[in-house]
Amino acid sequence: MSLLVVGLSHRSAPVSVLERASLNADAQVKLLQDTVAAEPATEAAVLATCNRIELYADVDKFHAGVAELSTLLAQHSGVGLEELTPYLYVHYEDRAVHHLFSVACGLDSMVVGEGQILGQIKDSLARAQELHSAGRLLNDLFQQALRVGKRAHSETGIDRAGQSLVTFGLEQLARGGDVQEWARGKKALVIGAGSMSSLAAATLARAGVAEVVVANRTFDRAERLAQILSEGDDTDVLARAVPMESVPAELTRADVAVSCTGATGLVLTAESVADAVGGRTPAPDAGTGGDGPAAPGGSGRTTGPDARQGGLTGTSLGSEDGCPLDLSAVQGTAGFSVLGEAAVAGMAAADLEQHAAWVDNGTAGGGQRAASPARPGTLDPAADTDAIAALAATVATVGRIPERRRPEPVEEPQRPEPVLFLLDLAMPRDIDAAAHRLAGVRLVDIESLAEASAGAPMAADVDQVRRIVSDEVAAFGAALRAAHITPTVVALRTMAADVVASEIARLDGRLPGLDDKHRAEITQTVRRVVDKLLHAPTVRVKQLAAEPGGAGYADALRTLFDLDPETVAAVSRAEDSTTQRDRGPA
Repeated sequence: MSLLVVGLSHRSAPVSVLERASLNADAQVKLLQDTVAAEPATEAAVLATCNRIELYADVDKFHAGVAELSTLLAQHSGVGLEELTPYLYVHYEDRAVHHLFSVACGLDSMVVGEGQILGQIKDSLARAQELHSAGRLLNDLFQQALRVGKRAHSETGIDRAGQSLVTFGLEQLARGGDVQEWARGKKALVIGAGSMSSLAAATLARAGVAEVVVANRTFDRAERLAQILSEGDDTDVLARAVPMESVPAELTRADVAVSCTGATGLVLTAESVADAVGGRTPAPDAGTGGDGPAAPGGSGRTTGPDARQGGLTGTSLGSEDGCPLDLSAVQGTAGFSVLGEAAVAGMAAADLEQHAAWVDNGTAGGGQRAASPARPGTLDPAADTDAIAALAATVATVGRIPERRRPEPVEEPQRPEPVLFLLDLAMPRDIDAAAHRLAGVRLVDIESLAEASAGAPMAADVDQVRRIVSDEVAAFGAALRAAHITPTVVALRTMAADVVASEIARLDGRLPGLDDKHRAEITQTVRRVVDKLLHAPTVRVKQLAAEPGGAGYADALRTLFDLDPETVAAVSRAEDSTTQRDRGPA
């Protein structure tokens, strides 16, 4: 039998696919049951988190195992196999061990070094043990993964390379600023009371928020979490629990909301977020180019006696006789100026001459043309004689001003400062992604966290953790291969003991008068001879079997000593039964 893992994660699949393929608790149970019922697999465990869905199994055939596990993942996730296949990865034997150990250490997490994954691995093992889908291989594998993860966190500074997804999300909400300074005094709403939501509530409490309101479908769990927060020694936060029906009302009071539930649909729609924000979004300052009303005519410019348009006063430029421009068509263009190069580019020489006369003599709106220094970008006849002469020469040659327009700067509308910060840690998402486009709202979800963490620098401690993982994988593989040959060695020694017993019985028949003292001495001597003959071969075969490619030594031993395969299997089953009884829950 061999270890196989088939899965997908934030590294192999887009968030949209992970969201659709997510498995709730019932789906995970059914997947485990169907996997162990399938022909290639004898053991199975599912590791399902916000960022990964992985199916581990002990299989006897690689290709058949990959096909079966992929099909089962597709069936239970609801994503078609053809659509899911491009995003699946497969790890086998030592590579599968290496993958799980890396996951346990946080090396494969969206935020490198986060420790939340250890609790999720523990939950995965406990579920498999409860359903009796984890046998000796997966029990040993997951138990060792937990030990390796704890070792990585205790012996290295991997925690400095990253932090929990909650902390990273809060840093994104604070735009990289100090989370404690950003959170101080805010009112927080936490939707959900699971492990991730509890971590979020505790993190916000330690960061210094003034209040944490916990909402959950099971009110008792919300009350329990609120009580834990209130009684915590390291915070003095005010915490209380509310039913899920109170979320819309609480959202109108909250400054920050974190959601991580197991709901299959949206918990917060864009409309509900808009309703919560309505009436408290600050209006943009006048003249900032924000969302204020446009001036008459659709130009979006301010009117009045001080309004300027390329150095001309007034707003009735389009009504002046003699101007060759179709002002009604172009006056609303952002950054347009009747005196700028953008206005006259491409104009014929005769029209240019008419336009120049109109500008020189015009009194648009009754105001006199402003002095040249007040019109940035226009030519001063005294200071720019050479430039004017070159322009005149160009007009004389080509008959029109060349089109050398540069893009006019367009002032982007300024979004008001957020009044509601949303952190969505659920998969599938709890909060409508459209809420990000609402004025006064800042939304950070799994997808934006993935983008933000893609270029995060790796800490120096990561290399040390990788060495730990490599050493632990080698040790686990050696122990696994050595354990594989142990039933064969036990069966060989059992056969040798039976041979000794048979020969002593034959000796009793041939020497019936042999006294007990001499009989015991003879028996002990024969046993010592057998033990000495078997000692070196059995020790050496265990050493060889522990090395890569050493699995064949067990077969060689069974062949050389003509061991009964059923005897070896019976020893293996007895060891598995004893190990399972002594192991207990994760």
